Amino acid sequence: MTSETPMQRPSNRDDASEPTGGQARSHARQPEGTPAIAGGARSGPPRLGPVAGTRRFIEESVAELKKVDWPKQPQVIQGTGVVLFACLVVGLFLYVSDQAFKHLVENVFLGQ
Repeated sequence: MTSETPMQRPSNRDDASEPTGGQARSHARQPEGTPAIAGGARSGPPRLGPVAGTRRFIEESVAELKKVDWPKQPQVIQGTGVVLFACLVVGLFLYVSDQAFKHLVENVFLGQ
């Protein structure tokens, strides 16, 4: 006689009766496709509907924006000046490079 594997045995786990021998299960059976979570408890906040979730997101965003250390006007002006100067330098570099390579391509590679 061959012994049955656990997969071949009929499943009695879905019965509503209590386990025999005084041994109770330490955790409930997970439904198919649901990941098991350590401790059997869900971590994090409960799932909310789309409206409640959006409202909570906006409330938390406003709370975080109140914590921001916003720059003063002189810092904004100085930062804007630095960005404009950097754009001018890069633009000038690209213009000079374009003119140099234009001359190189027209006279050396195309031979006009």
